Amino acid sequence: RLTSKITMSEGTQSVAQPIVPIYVPKTLPKEGENPLEFTYIFSYFVRPAGKFDPEEYSQYVQPVAAVSSVQQFWNVYSFLSRPDDIKEKLDIHFFKEGIRPVWEDQSNCKGGKYILRLKKGLASRIWENLLLTIIGEQFLVGEEICGAVCSMRNQEDIISLWNKTASNEGVTNRLRDTLKRVLNLPDNAVLEYKRHDDCLKDQSSYRHAAVDFHRR
Repeated sequence: RLTSKITMSEGTQSVAQPIVPIYVPKTLPKEGENPLEFTYIFSYFVRPAGKFDPEEYSQYVQPVAAVSSVQQFWNVYSFLSRPDDIKEKLDIHFFKEGIRPVWEDQSNCKGGKYILRLKKGLASRIWENLLLTIIGEQFLVGEEICGAVCSMRNQEDIISLWNKTASNEGVTNRLRDTLKRVLNLPDNAVLEYKRHDDCLKDQSSYRHAAVDFHRR
């Protein structure tokens, strides 16, 4: 389960259920803390029972915490269940403050995402490495990074990195090369890329994504 045990000013609370009703709001970094370049929001999505319209996705996104410093990041992250330990089908988001984890957001609608499909049991390490790469500003693409998603599914886990401008091949090439390096991916690892305008057309995040042959 997506469990959370987050230390707050009022004390420590533990929640052991799929929906985490605790939200740790944004606070300025304290003296001695290492501020991040941007504030990021941890959130998650659990698909509702019954018929679901993808356009209603944002209504079901549950925020967990805002982090503005390295210390705040570890304080929150250390109390969140790792992807490999989560049995539900859900999405974990890590996005810059002010950017919703949906295709139609102003920062995402002209962008796209790199997609990495993983066998079960591999997502935790790669997800952590990706988050550290994001907060460490290792992609060196300015404000192009929007956020990242880890999607737990029945047969596989899917990690995606979202950027603002799908048409900028210089940016997408740098993202691809950095992903392969920092995630220690083998040469035969398959990275896919999908534009968010295509997601809006087919109402799917991961179907019909293009294998990144021309950018290898």
